[in-house]
Amino acid sequence: MLADLKGWARALKRDVLALYIAGRDPRTPWIARGVALAVAAYALSPIDLIPDFIPVLGLLDDLILVPLGIWTVLRLIPPDLMAEYRDKAAQVSEKPRSTAGLVIVIVIWGGALLAAGWWFFARPAT
Repeated sequence: MLADLKGWARALKRDVLALYIAGRDPRTPWIARGVALAVAAYALSPIDLIPDFIPVLGLLDDLILVPLGIWTVLRLIPPDLMAEYRDKAAQVSEKPRSTAGLVIVIVIWGGALLAAGWWFFARPAT
C-alpha cells in the first residue's frame, strides 16, 4: 500500500510539472493554460486556501483541490498534448540536480550571514 501511495505522489508531482509546462505552451487552449497555471501555482505555493496547521481540513484541501484541478485541466487539454507534457515533465524530473547551483546558493547565503554578523558585531556602539 505504501508503494502505491508513493507512486501516486510521484504521478501527482509529475502532473503538476506537466501542467506548468502546458500553461506555458501556446498550443494549449487559452482557458486550459490559465487553469493549468493556476493549479500549478496553487500546488507549488507555500500559501494554502486552508492553512495546514488546521487539523484535518488543512491537509484535505490539498488532497481534494489539487487532484480536482488536475482533473479539470485534463478535460480541457487534448490527450496527445497532455501525453507530450507528461513526457517532458518526466524528463525534467530525471535530470540530475545541479551541484554548482547548490554551491552558489550556499555561498550567497553564507556571504549574507557573514555580512549581517559583521554589521551587527563589528560596528561601534553608539
